[in-house]
Amino acid sequence: MGVAHSDLHNDLSSSSCFGDRNILKPGLGDLPEACVAIIVENLDPVEICRFSKLNRAFRGASWADCVWESKLPQNYRDVLEKILGGFPENLQKRHLYAFLSRINSFDDATKKVWIDKRTSGVCLSISAKGLSITGIDDRRYWSHIPTDESRFELFGDLSLLPCVRLLCTIRYLSCSYQSLDTCYGLTFIGACRFSSVAYLQQIWWFEVDGEIDFPFPVGTYSIFFRLQLGRSGKWFGRRVCNTEQVHGWDIKPVRFQLWTEDGQYSSSQCMLTERGNWIHYHAGDVVVRESNRSSTKIKFSMTQIDCTHTKGGLSLDSVVVYPSSCKDQLKRF
Repeated sequence: MGVAHSDLHNDLSSSSCFGDRNILKPGLGDLPEACVAIIVENLDPVEICRFSKLNRAFRGASWADCVWESKLPQNYRDVLEKILGGFPENLQKRHLYAFLSRINSFDDATKKVWIDKRTSGVCLSISAKGLSITGIDDRRYWSHIPTDESRFELFGDLSLLPCVRLLCTIRYLSCSYQSLDTCYGLTFIGACRFSSVAYLQQIWWFEVDGEIDFPFPVGTYSIFFRLQLGRSGKWFGRRVCNTEQVHGWDIKPVRFQLWTEDGQYSSSQCMLTERGNWIHYHAGDVVVRESNRSSTKIKFSMTQIDCTHTKGGLSLDSVVVYPSSCKDQLKRF
């Protein structure tokens, strides 16, 4: 294996790799583009972008539709139609991938969707404003507080940005909108961020419900509630978390429930004990099968309805739907 690695290193270092035909020994630069495309198909998108800088053959192969189509979700057409309201024709697959790898808003910007750059799995998040919260309109119980902590870090490959800009330009030229940012009602940003979270002062009946109807590709998905016991703020530029109002969560557990149209059901209970940190609480998993790949409706809830005591001091950011294979990427803030 060491010899093979050494030979590959010599090929990469030789001038033939960069197009000098005066050297008789063949190198990677002599491979036909079709052969290179087969190699590139087995790389992940980040590696494809890196190898495209190697030589002309790799650069040409990295633009091939067959390469990028294998990186797109199986039902990418349905996903794009859900986001855009139609499918953009006559665009290369690499442009479609670049678009989907960025975060796109829909449903009045209460939902955001993107694909994981390593696995091409579809990820989705729903802000607190996109959920049904009992008592949310009564400021004695709930309030929406602005914060810069309402986010999920998504580290994109900067080499994909030219593709995103190109796609934005194409869509802009084909419609009458005056701003790229408002073209098809989308906002192109680098991190999934909502401007506020829902904060609970105190309540007897705690209930949060929501649903999502989306064309998820076939696979298993995990649903999480992103919660924090306490209210975050800044003090002389430093993060602080006020936990004075936190009470009632250590008496009875919170109950999470999931339902799907095809009869799947999941229920679990969890005590909320850790204060001062954003935590993703696992509500359950759902399986999307081939038979219902056009669209999947998921209903979910979080309740603590024991009215023998009040509970309060809880911050609710959002609900996240992640492919189960990607759930380890969720971070604690």
